[in-house]
Amino acid sequence: MKGSVIALDHFQGREAAARMVDGRLEELLIALDDDMLAPETLCRGKLGRPVKGLGGAFVDLPNGQRGFLRQTNGLRPGMSLLVQVTGWAEPGKAVPIGTRLMFKSRYAIITPDAPGLNVSRQIDDAARNGELGVLAQDAMTGADPALGLILRSACDNADNGDILSDIAQMRDLAEAVLADTQGAPEILVDAPSPHLAAWRDWPEPDTLDDTAGSFARNDVTEAIELLLQPETGLPQGASMVIEPTRALIAVDVNTGPDTSPAAGLKANIACVRDLPRQLRLRGIGGQIVIDFAPFPKKERQILEQSLRAAFRNDGRDVSLAGWTPLGNFELTRKRDRMPLKLVLK
Repeated sequence: MKGSVIALDHFQGREAAARMVDGRLEELLIALDDDMLAPETLCRGKLGRPVKGLGGAFVDLPNGQRGFLRQTNGLRPGMSLLVQVTGWAEPGKAVPIGTRLMFKSRYAIITPDAPGLNVSRQIDDAARNGELGVLAQDAMTGADPALGLILRSACDNADNGDILSDIAQMRDLAEAVLADTQGAPEILVDAPSPHLAAWRDWPEPDTLDDTAGSFARNDVTEAIELLLQPETGLPQGASMVIEPTRALIAVDVNTGPDTSPAAGLKANIACVRDLPRQLRLRGIGGQIVIDFAPFPKKERQILEQSLRAAFRNDGRDVSLAGWTPLGNFELTRKRDRMPLKLVLK
């Protein structure tokens, strides 16, 4: 199927959203258990004592959970503070949190302690950019100077009235939360549900299918089942196997039946191009080691260029560490969501 489709449905009893482009799954969100603190959850917590050697402190969070906060300069043990969940924690580990808060909607992001009025760089029309700048100034008149505003790329073709309404809602929410600093640990703003996050963050689709059974109609169910398998196919019979271990994520590339001289390089480039999508959809992060199919050492630069381009387009927090003495490639990727296998266990 050509074009883009956003399917809003439920999967295994959980609210879920998927984005398909030309018949291929590009984005997937599935709700977590209610007792989990998902990324973007905004809480009031209680700061503990700094932990020597770790460069931070533990924070008491709602429901008996604990977070870990880095950069505690100027903060006192025992004080209440506002924190936002920044990622997913492995079982038994503290939830990563930060004090840099964001109040995010489809058109506007309010940024406490990061002042300034900014318009997305993706809006390159000078006239529209200027119009949005004036609109931002009007919407933030009278606000605390410490409150910043970012107008997102979705504003480019949006109705100005809708943008103003969005800014007002986020500003009101931010001002209410920032005034609620004292008290026991408590969830103040829940993380967005999959359906809300899809509306907020994904591009306008050619087709929106939000009725029951949309996953089956748009082949999303089949795509999810493939993601639960370690092996995924690549062009010309090649494949890669993605296997998480406790220490790292191992990626193995195989050429399959192709015996041509360039088989290894072709399979490796195909792996690199699809790897960001596979990691994103599987919810995989941390240390990643790629065992590429055999290829001439002189062509390493080609793979490095392909890796940089692929992960630049992905937009995630990724660091390319480079080649190991054994010829593998190492990189790290932020754990920004719970692994799909654990969500659906």
